[in-house]
Amino acid sequence: MPDSQQLITKLTPLADVFAMLNARTKPVAPRDIAVADAVGCVLAADVTAATRPARATALTDGWAVTAADVADASGYAPVPLATVPARVETGDELPRGADAVLPPDAVVMRGANAEAVAAVVPGDGVLAAGSDVDRTKPLYLAGHRLRAADLAVLAAADVSTVSVRAPRVAIVLAREDLRLVAAAQVIARDGVAQGCAARTRNGADVADVLAASDADAVVIVGGTGSGARDNSVTTLARAGRVACHGIGIAPGETTAVGEAKGRPVLIVPGRLDAALAAWLVVGRHLLGRLAGGTQEAPTARARLTRKITSTIGLCDVVPVRQSGGEAEPVGGKVLPLSLLARATGYVVVPADSEGYAAGSDVAVHAWP
Repeated sequence: MPDSQQLITKLTPLADVFAMLNARTKPVAPRDIAVADAVGCVLAADVTAATRPARATALTDGWAVTAADVADASGYAPVPLATVPARVETGDELPRGADAVLPPDAVVMRGANAEAVAAVVPGDGVLAAGSDVDRTKPLYLAGHRLRAADLAVLAAADVSTVSVRAPRVAIVLAREDLRLVAAAQVIARDGVAQGCAARTRNGADVADVLAASDADAVVIVGGTGSGARDNSVTTLARAGRVACHGIGIAPGETTAVGEAKGRPVLIVPGRLDAALAAWLVVGRHLLGRLAGGTQEAPTARARLTRKITSTIGLCDVVPVRQSGGEAEPVGGKVLPLSLLARATGYVVVPADSEGYAAGSDVAVHAWP
């Protein structure tokens, strides 16, 4: 047996891996980017905007009036108005003295004179000054991960740039292999969706990537086992430090974590199901640490149609197919591509659990 063969002597509990990453991984430096490019990014600073609207504006089309002047108006008892009120459209500022908007058909013209045939109270049909945005109160707090809807809010508030922490992650293949390419593509796309600047180095030498200094973290896909062609872990040991090889996660037991040139390194297995499990649980946690995020990934609740069994000490990542508020586990310990194709989400079974019974209400994470 060659001395360089990668052997796993024990599985490090996932909680210990998280504690290790938390202790040694710091948020990256903030940078300003355009709001249009910020979906998935984590804010490095609170976001404020100018007070909007600066003055009261119309919420509907109609007539700008003083509510007290038409308090007794009705179709049976029209109230003559001293002057013809101003017509306003949605978004128009109200004239001074006006505090309500009458509907278009609530004012009747009698020649050059106007009569109100409906009553309003102050504030009807009006967006008060500062109702959209109060400049003294942040729209979003630092640590918030921006969603597509958030970008629309920021654009409407005339915010063009935001300060974010967007980690640069280099993804490198242990060797040229279609399975590794497929796993790397999923990781890269999910990384971008999580707000990092991910790029894949197909065919690049792993040692060269570990020695480079143009990334905040490195993800190596493949080469975590004990086969003759598996050497990603020993390569990391030569270039930096291996903190653990073998993690209590299934699938993905051969995952490794370490560092090189002061940057965290995650090595995920080459098998697609194991690579996805390792990335979704450990990789996303690492990204969250680098980005300084505080927002949890969104989940949905669903009822299990079949039981999920788990081994105490292992964190199981179980793909499921959701339909009508139910979640059906797909596959077993090994997931062929035909079953992975059916997955729409996944359930995480903690290491201290033996699983979930059929009918259990569980949290389902979105499939990448």
